[in-house]
Amino acid sequence: MDVLIHIFVGLHIIGIAALLGGFLTQMKAMGRGAARFTPAMLHGALTMLVTGAVLVGLNQAQDYSVDNVKIGVKLAVLIVILGLVYVKRDEEKVDKPLFGLVGVLTLVNVFIAVLWT
Repeated sequence: MDVLIHIFVGLHIIGIAALLGGFLTQMKAMGRGAARFTPAMLHGALTMLVTGAVLVGLNQAQDYSVDNVKIGVKLAVLIVILGLVYVKRDEEKVDKPLFGLVGVLTLVNVFIAVLWT
C-alpha cells in the first residue's frame, strides 16, 4: 500500500508541476497582457484534485494520521484555482490580476503542503 501512496504522491507532484509550469511559461505573456490559461494548467489542477482525494483515502485506509483541516484548506484553495482556470480556459487572454492570482494560489497551496505540520 505504501508503494501505491508513493505513486500517487508522484502523480500529485506532476499535477502541481503542470499547473505551476503552465503559469510560469505565461509570465512573459502576462507582462504584455496576453496571458491565457493553457490546457496543461487545467489538467494539472484536475490531476491535483483527483490524486489528492485518492491520497487522503489511501492514508486513512492505512490508519495514517490525516490533518483534515489542512486538507480542507488545500482543497478550498484548489477549488478556487480550478474554478478560475475552468471558467476562463477558452478566453484568448486573461486579465493580469486574475492570472497572477492563480499563480499565487498555486504557490500558497505548495507552501501549505510543505510548511503546515
